[in-house]
Amino acid sequence: MFSFHKLKKIWRKYREKNIGSEIYPDEIFLDSSNLPEFDQFQFEGRLEKPIAKKTVYLLGASLFIFALLFLGKIWALQINQGEDFKAKSENNRLRHAVIFAERGVIYDRNKVLLASNELNEKDPDFSKRKYADMEGLAHTLGYVKYPSKDSAGFYYKEDYTGIDGVEKVYNEALTGANGLRMIETDAYGNVQSNSVIEPPRHGQSLTLSIDSRVQNTLYEKIKETVNSNGFKGGAGVIMDVNTGEILALTNYPEYSSQALSDGVQIEINKYLKSDMTPFLNRATEGLYTPGSIVKPIIALGALDKKIIDPMKQILSTGSISIPNPYDPEKFSIFKDWRVNGWMDMRHAIAFSCNIYFYEVGGGFEDQKGLGITNIDNYAKMFGLGTPTNVDLPRESNGIVPSPLWKRETFSGDDWRVGDTYNTAIGQYGFQVTPLQMARVAAAVANYGKLLTPTILSREIYDANKNPEQIPIAKENFDVVKEGMRLTVTESSAGELNIPGLKVAAKTGTAQVGAKNQYINAWVIGFFPYDKPKYSFAILMERSPSTNLVGSVHVMGEVLRWMASSTPEYLK
Repeated sequence: MFSFHKLKKIWRKYREKNIGSEIYPDEIFLDSSNLPEFDQFQFEGRLEKPIAKKTVYLLGASLFIFALLFLGKIWALQINQGEDFKAKSENNRLRHAVIFAERGVIYDRNKVLLASNELNEKDPDFSKRKYADMEGLAHTLGYVKYPSKDSAGFYYKEDYTGIDGVEKVYNEALTGANGLRMIETDAYGNVQSNSVIEPPRHGQSLTLSIDSRVQNTLYEKIKETVNSNGFKGGAGVIMDVNTGEILALTNYPEYSSQALSDGVQIEINKYLKSDMTPFLNRATEGLYTPGSIVKPIIALGALDKKIIDPMKQILSTGSISIPNPYDPEKFSIFKDWRVNGWMDMRHAIAFSCNIYFYEVGGGFEDQKGLGITNIDNYAKMFGLGTPTNVDLPRESNGIVPSPLWKRETFSGDDWRVGDTYNTAIGQYGFQVTPLQMARVAAAVANYGKLLTPTILSREIYDANKNPEQIPIAKENFDVVKEGMRLTVTESSAGELNIPGLKVAAKTGTAQVGAKNQYINAWVIGFFPYDKPKYSFAILMERSPSTNLVGSVHVMGEVLRWMASSTPEYLK
């Protein structure tokens, strides 16, 4: 500790500097108590030094650089990128919104509304598709998928999409083009103004060639016959033999266009689980063994190649036998469906005599045959084995059996005369669609014009200004047409012998199943006989072979209904 004399000396110096000021003893002793230890954590133990010039310069330079950066950023925001940020600012309060175009409506030939638009209560931005409350139209009209938006409310799919039928094939025309709207909002998202930048262009309306009344009736008659006689399904086509316009095209079973468009999951699940294939358009996609309905083609080929005179008779005793090529001691037997006796061509068509067509198709003893190459050529002349190019989706080609087809299908097996026999009566590997056979019947009725079927009204689209002409003489067609008329007046199509209406037809029963325990029942034909206007093809699919009621019954019911309800088509 300091001595008393040192303290006294400090006191005197202080007094000299601070005359008149009072000093308190505790201040002296406070400082004196810390001096020896020089504790810097106490205020009196710290030494104050002036700030160095280097530090001041560094601080000033830092502040200067920071000021330059700040001014540079202001220049970039205000001058260099000012327009971009202004645009972004505008977009923060201005947004674009789609104006959905109304999808084109669809009418039948009589301007009955089949597909239209109505208010969509779930999403008022776009209209909901509304289909006519009428059965039998689904595979013709198809259905749509609506525009879709995400969870934030933004549309990632702004158009309707046609999924099947006319909705799919003519989707572009029906869709039109969406418009654009500018919406201005304030900082709180409230709409301040709403203006149209680009108006929508609504879709084109379509008029179809079908008569919805006839199509619905055809559907109902097929449905009744399927359900009462054990068939799996059925299809029917009625087509104008001069223009190719389809008056009716329907399938049973079918789906609901409304349920699929609206996404009714209960209905969709029911269709997916059904073993009756309701999504299959049997008329254009379904492939079926034709059986005897191909015999008019074989007859025309035989006449054209002068294989047989139409008046020559061939005896049907119920079967013919030919030697087995690998064992001449054995014979292959080919049966008729009954003993038909002596048959000329007209009656062979009418009574569907298999023996007659075995012989003119593949030859037998002294009767020359058409041969498989010619059978293949004539079948393709009438459009079998290729699409009809109808304006509906997913059309099947079909199959015309040939040696090449057999080699590819059965790993190199040789073609035999028995294969020709079976092909000549529409069996073996033959596969056709109902629409193809309606086209064949039309070509017979109109003397060889191979038309392109169309679902649109001829007023909109004429696909047959210059139809392909099958090069067969008119008198040969007359023979076949007379045989088809006899089918109605004397044979298996008697239900079509309607007073006041002459109908020509050809029936067919194709055996299917591993043991031939099922049949496909066919009828094709045209009416009126003297001046044909419409052809038809009805397929009833897969019923027990004992069933006697099928396609002829369906067409008879339809024609009787037309005679009273739509007589204009029968005149």
